[in-house]
Amino acid sequence: MKILITATVMSHVAQFHKPLAKVLHRHGCMVEVAARDNLAEKNGLNLDWAEMVYDVPFARSPKSPSNITAYKQLRRIIRNGHYDVIHCNTPMGGIVTRLAARGSGTRVIYTAHGFHFYRGASRKAWMIYYPIEKFFCRLTSTLITINREDRDLAKRRFKVDTEYIHGVGVDASRYIPERPDDKLRRELGVVGRRVILNIGELLPNKGQRFAIEAMSEVVRRHKNALLVIAGNGPERNALEAQVNETDLTDSVRFIGYCTCLEKWQRAAEMLVACSRREGLPLNVVETMLSGNPAVVSDNRGHRELVDDGVTGFIVPHGDSVAIADRLCRLLDDGDLRTRMGDAALSKGLLYSAENVEKELEHIYFQ
Repeated sequence: MKILITATVMSHVAQFHKPLAKVLHRHGCMVEVAARDNLAEKNGLNLDWAEMVYDVPFARSPKSPSNITAYKQLRRIIRNGHYDVIHCNTPMGGIVTRLAARGSGTRVIYTAHGFHFYRGASRKAWMIYYPIEKFFCRLTSTLITINREDRDLAKRRFKVDTEYIHGVGVDASRYIPERPDDKLRRELGVVGRRVILNIGELLPNKGQRFAIEAMSEVVRRHKNALLVIAGNGPERNALEAQVNETDLTDSVRFIGYCTCLEKWQRAAEMLVACSRREGLPLNVVETMLSGNPAVVSDNRGHRELVDDGVTGFIVPHGDSVAIADRLCRLLDDGDLRTRMGDAALSKGLLYSAENVEKELEHIYFQ
C-alpha cells in the first residue's frame, strides 16, 4: 500500500503522526507527506521516516491564494502517486486535500483534531464551520475524531463512517513518573521551589493570564511556589508586563519553546491549563503520564482527559479565584496529589503511542 499524509504544515505531521507512520511501515506501506515546509522553525522535528516529502504551499487562511496553488500542486501529486489511502489533517489541509482527491477513487481519511463548532462555541463558529465540515464529510471515507464530544456530534449529524481514537499517541516512556533528584533541580534552577507547570503557545485562547492572576493568591499562601510557562507566541510581551505589574517576577518564569519538557514534568507537582478551546491537549496527556494532577479550565478537550476530583480539578474558564483555590489544595495535601496523580497515570496510558497505534491499525487494516 502507498499512503499520502497531508496537513497545512510539516511540523504538524512530524509532531503528531509518527505513531501512524510506524503502524503503516509495520505493514509494509510506503508513506509520503505533503505539507508546507516549516521545519526550520521547529527545533528537533523532522520527517526522516517518510519515503517522500512534498513542499506544498498550504496556508491557514482560507482567503490566501496560496491554497489555490496548493490545490493544483496536490492534484498533480495525487494523480501521479496512485495512492491507496490519503490521510489529511488540519482545517485547511483537510479542505484542500479533499477537494484535490475528488474523482481519484482513493480512500480519504480525515482526522479532526477538534471541530471549531462544539458545545459552547459561538453562533458564528457554528454558522461558518459546521456547514463546511458537513459538506466535506461527503468527500470523506472515514472521519477520525480524538474526543468523544466530536465523535458523538459527527455520528448524529454527518453521513460518514466515524471512528474515535485516544489522541495522536504520546511516547509514555519519556514521562515515566520519577521524582526529581537534586541534580535535576539544580539543572533547571528550581531548588527549593514548588513548580506549577503551564505549557502552550502564548495566545489569547490559551489563557495564561488567568494562571498568572491566580499566582498572586497562591504565592501569598505558598511563598516558594513557581509558575513555569513553557511556550512562545504573540502574547509574551503582554504576559511579561502582567507579571511585572503584579510583582510576581520571582514567582513566574518564562522558558520559551522547550524540547526537554519531560524534565519539567518530573520537576513539577502539577499542571495548570486555562484554555478556552481545546481538541485534545497533549500537555495534559503528558502530565497524566508523568503521574501528576492537573487544574484545567472547562472545555471539551479538558473534560475528555480530566475527571474532576479524581485525576485533577476542572474550573470555569477565566476563574482565577477557583484556579488558585484548586492549586493551593494540591500544594497543601500531598496525599491528595498522590491519589490524583496515580489515577491520572492509569487513565493516561490509554493515550500512549502504544495504545493509539493499535487503534489506528484497526482503522486501516480491520
